[in-house]
Amino acid sequence: MLTRHSLVWLSADGWQRAAQTVAADCRAALERWQQEDWPLVLRRREADAPEHELFLGLALPPDSNGDKLRIPLRAQLADIQRIEAPLTLRQALAHMPAGWSGPLRAFAGDCLHSGIALRLYGSWAWQILTRQNYVTAASDIDLLFAPRSAPEFSRGMALLAQHAARLPLDGEVIFPDGRAVAWKECWQAMQAGAEGGTAARVLVKTAAAVQLSTLASLISSLEPA
Repeated sequence: MLTRHSLVWLSADGWQRAAQTVAADCRAALERWQQEDWPLVLRRREADAPEHELFLGLALPPDSNGDKLRIPLRAQLADIQRIEAPLTLRQALAHMPAGWSGPLRAFAGDCLHSGIALRLYGSWAWQILTRQNYVTAASDIDLLFAPRSAPEFSRGMALLAQHAARLPLDGEVIFPDGRAVAWKECWQAMQAGAEGGTAARVLVKTAAAVQLSTLASLISSLEPA
């Protein structure tokens, strides 16, 4: 299933067509990606795009200033050779940066005990997938949390908030209909509700747009138990 952050591999013809959608000085990077059989990542659709068109991207390792060049490109559905879901946190633990090891093992253990499954994107994922150096002292741990029920949502949010004191946890909560919200924004809205705030609004990303919605409406899309 194609969702934002899915890993996408293109056919040989697909790579050739995709190269025509990027600036000439970015094509060497695409050639290397193809030669190494590294994936691209699905990004949000652009307005008025035809249904058969995919919007993909890759990020190069950070330069000496810590900046990453992100290369957006397009492909056709027919050009897809393979699709995989983002890496799981459990898969990523075998490739842990040393500075995160103790707190990250504790976090992963608590997630396992609580039945919380998380997936990975961003710098650490790129480093694992390409074996290049992406993670720096300023890097976040970008996670995807896709709860199925309201209790699972509450458990996962509490764990993220608890362990964010020792780890640079970032990322998104993905609701069943594909809407996504930064987990920190969800947590702030939950706190506002607990303090008497009503109908807290959050910034929601969909496959093709960004919009405001209430946290309550998002939680209502989850199974009650």
